Amino acid sequence: MNSKSKVIVGLSGGVDSSVAAYLLLKQGYKVEALFMKNWDEDDEDEYCSASEDLADAQQVADVLGIKLHTVNFSHEYWEDVFEHFLAEHKKGRTPNPDVLCNQRIKFKAFLDYAKDLGATKIATGHYARISVENGRYFLRAGIDGNKDQSYFLHLLNQEQLSQSLFPLGEIDKNEVRDIAKNNHFVTADKKDSTGICFIGERPFSEFLTTFLPKEKGDIVDQDGSFIKHHNGLPFYTIGQRKGLEIGGGHGKSQEPWFVADKLTESNQIVAVQGDHHLLYHDSLVADDIHWIDDEPEMPMRCSAKIRYRQASQDCTVSVGEDQTIKVFFADSQRAITPGQSVVFYDGDRCLGGSVIKSRHNE
Repeated sequence: MNSKSKVIVGLSGGVDSSVAAYLLLKQGYKVEALFMKNWDEDDEDEYCSASEDLADAQQVADVLGIKLHTVNFSHEYWEDVFEHFLAEHKKGRTPNPDVLCNQRIKFKAFLDYAKDLGATKIATGHYARISVENGRYFLRAGIDGNKDQSYFLHLLNQEQLSQSLFPLGEIDKNEVRDIAKNNHFVTADKKDSTGICFIGERPFSEFLTTFLPKEKGDIVDQDGSFIKHHNGLPFYTIGQRKGLEIGGGHGKSQEPWFVADKLTESNQIVAVQGDHHLLYHDSLVADDIHWIDDEPEMPMRCSAKIRYRQASQDCTVSVGEDQTIKVFFADSQRAITPGQSVVFYDGDRCLGGSVIKSRHNE
């Protein structure tokens, strides 16, 4: 039956998508590949890897004997992801563009494009799984707990899941590397990409200054005493240590300094030393809730992650009168960050998620 099904796999030029394409062929699917360019990089830019990634994707496609299509989604990415990213930073929040990229680009623009090419499904190299029960589709964590990427996929809906495949969901990263080496993929030993796709390996603040002005303000301690000037709220995030550059002469110890809060009205950053109590909160309020299946009964006991690769944390979720989500954690959480996603789980099943609006101590 698979041999009659045409699947287009998003081939990024990395090892994960390379092996995803290989596994689909082994499973009997008719496979083609698509290389997506989502950012108008300058190929002369020292941080740009688009041309190298395309060459690597083509080598893998050639080894597998599959057709490689190319498409430029830069316009869609700018309008649907990047403008939101900038707007959130201007508000002093820290957005997660990879979450929105999956919803709007990889599982919308790519999906539509693939269907125009005659595909019945798309596939990616994400470490996650899809299960079907009574005609409903569920997103589950990947078997490899160190690589599980269900956090980034929590905005997908029933239609998107029903037309998607995650071939890597049942295997771990070491096996993926082994498969790539055995098939002589140029991507076999390629380093995994880190950070946000359109920034690459360049310093984050350096990138943001291209689009956002530096509005200097004060960094103060928990008592409001001045420490130094900062370069602008968008260039810092809650819990950040690196880049504060608070030297000797400040504080009562040699412990490092961390961003504990960003005060948008006064354009101030509150910094604290060490594992300070101001870094911890036991509850949060979130909005823009999305459930993958029907909305669960409230209040609900489940687990949640406030960042990728965090261990799931026990919590209780309720809905406020204003339809915001209120999350109460069993244990206080460090560096809850407005703009990031809080993602809910029932065991290994991802229920959905919401955007963190504020954090509190009850």
